[in-house]
Amino acid sequence: MKEIVENLPSLPGVYLFKDQANQIIYIGKAKSLKDRVKSYFQKNTDWKVTALIQEATHLDYVLTNTEIEAMLLEAQLIGEHKPKFNVLLKSGQPFVYIMFSKETLPELKVVRNKKEKGAYFGPFLHKRQARAVAKFLMDTFKLKKCNKKIPNGCLDYHIGLCAGSCKELFDNDDFLFRIELAKNALRKNHQQFLKDLQERIKQHNAELNFEKAKHLHSFVTNLDIIFNTLHVKYSHDKFDPDVFIAIQETKELPDRAAIATELQQLLKADKPIITIDCFDISHFQSSYIVGSSVRFCNGLPDKNNFRRFSIKTLEQQNDYAALREIVSRRYRDTNNLPDLILIDGGKGQLNAVKDLFEQTIFVSLAKREEILYTPVHPDGIHLDIQTPAGKTLIALRDYAHHFAISYHKLQRKRSAHHN
Repeated sequence: MKEIVENLPSLPGVYLFKDQANQIIYIGKAKSLKDRVKSYFQKNTDWKVTALIQEATHLDYVLTNTEIEAMLLEAQLIGEHKPKFNVLLKSGQPFVYIMFSKETLPELKVVRNKKEKGAYFGPFLHKRQARAVAKFLMDTFKLKKCNKKIPNGCLDYHIGLCAGSCKELFDNDDFLFRIELAKNALRKNHQQFLKDLQERIKQHNAELNFEKAKHLHSFVTNLDIIFNTLHVKYSHDKFDPDVFIAIQETKELPDRAAIATELQQLLKADKPIITIDCFDISHFQSSYIVGSSVRFCNGLPDKNNFRRFSIKTLEQQNDYAALREIVSRRYRDTNNLPDLILIDGGKGQLNAVKDLFEQTIFVSLAKREEILYTPVHPDGIHLDIQTPAGKTLIALRDYAHHFAISYHKLQRKRSAHHN
């Protein structure tokens, strides 16, 4: 146990004490895992801490990007496992959800508990963020229902705020379609969102409903704006296990040498993969384009080698050119090249940078499908996410993504302040 504690990173996360039967007996959060967990083994008179340490035989932890994420994950895990040494957060509901009620005409609500039948999205830790997402969806897809009955529609309808349920001739089918669009936007299902839109537009055109087709086409043209806005408003305040870094999930320290060798074999490299840099690009509505680079060495973050980039040569979105710019700028000193450069993206992103340096290996990892493109797998392979190497690459990719977004949000705040 003490060896594990000494090797804990000084990073935010959640720690889990387990007993001899591998049952979770306590879950806590920390700004610095190492400092927090070490405090349990110092002299103290708290009988609960003494009893916990006497009973605990294993320790697991999960890294998060921020303290807020650690608090959110802690609450989620305590609610699921209800460890006997935890008192706070065992009962009650620390989260809120966005819910679509199960009615003939569903209503979008922000709720604390899952009491009513419906489709739930979340959880969110803060009600304010959930309300911001709900308002964006209501305004974008015109989902606000009206309790009035006015033949030509209420004032809110005429200024574009009400769905028009107050009118005598209200199109229920069109309203339900927009509800499904909102759900697919929350699910981040770009493909289904676009497919549904195109089919409905085709149907409206065939029925000569050109005004309706034109209205739906505005969603197609603003597809990036809709999803990027939701990404900023939604993903940072919602607990999604996929965005948390979980390089260590077992009671023992990971066999980093084995992971390095596994990566070497996967990529047919000349030597084990010890140092890995990962790059990502972030933008909002094709502006405020920024990039990030994070380095992991032996499976641990090397924050002295983290970098952030404001894109200097582009005014409009071009992920390929932006990636090429930041990778070139990062390695002006080619003596600092890692064993592996991982790009957040697909084949196109990899092709944009793979010829920059011959001294290292370039690979890219596409989200959702988790397809890995490498020099020995030019057409891509499905990454085995159950292997230590697979988990490591996904963790690094997601870490770089959220590091880029945090810088992107900072840049937008600065711009808004100056304006």
